Amino acid sequence: MNAKEIDELLKNTDIKLLEAEISKYADDERSAVKKIVEKYNKHLDKYHKELQRIEIMKTFEKEYAHMGYVCGIDEVGRGPLAGPVVACAVILPKDVDILYVNDSKKLSEKKREELYDEIMEKAIAVGIGIESHEVIDELNILQATYSAMRKAINNLSVKPDVLLNDAVTIPLVDIKQVPIIKGDAKSVSIAAASIIAKVTRDRMMVELDKEYPGYDFASNKGYGSASHIEGIKEMGLCEIHRRSFTKNFV
Repeated sequence: MNAKEIDELLKNTDIKLLEAEISKYADDERSAVKKIVEKYNKHLDKYHKELQRIEIMKTFEKEYAHMGYVCGIDEVGRGPLAGPVVACAVILPKDVDILYVNDSKKLSEKKREELYDEIMEKAIAVGIGIESHEVIDELNILQATYSAMRKAINNLSVKPDVLLNDAVTIPLVDIKQVPIIKGDAKSVSIAAASIIAKVTRDRMMVELDKEYPGYDFASNKGYGSASHIEGIKEMGLCEIHRRSFTKNFV
């Protein structure tokens, strides 16, 4: 095989079989093949480091696995001036590996979308909870967030035995809770929940942008960007603005 054919072969080899396939060309003296072997060895090294990172992110899941179903919970949308707050609860299989799962804020939109599909496919159960701008204004954002989280738990098809929460303890929940500071970067379940919540809310805001044009919701997702503030100054508030968040702009 020439170098181009070897490159194509390794490119299409399953990552779990790649080490064995690379070894076939380890003693090849051709300079082009050596470069290809080096390239895929680096790729393999990156893969192994990611596996190690994911194993570390399973620490809390392993600690509480004996209790039964371990559920990660996170929310998105506490800070925007408009739109809902969205919470997600995710139960993952104990032996699952979903590479590159992380705090959703650390991921690109493209990567979040890819991981969303993989999480939804592999998860034992996913629950979504949403509270509107009206509820946020009525209860305050913290209580609305708790309510969205309770809805997410109730919308799971399987009842969890322990909850891993991103920093908070949710009132009125009779399931054991483990609050973890910066949990979306430390727990694979919480990270998965953060991704599902983020993608769900972002998609909602893209649709709401069509209904309420002029505020650039598709881009800013309801956060207080310059274009959003300019839209408020020009057109005033729209139906989905949080009145308790926008007093300074009216």
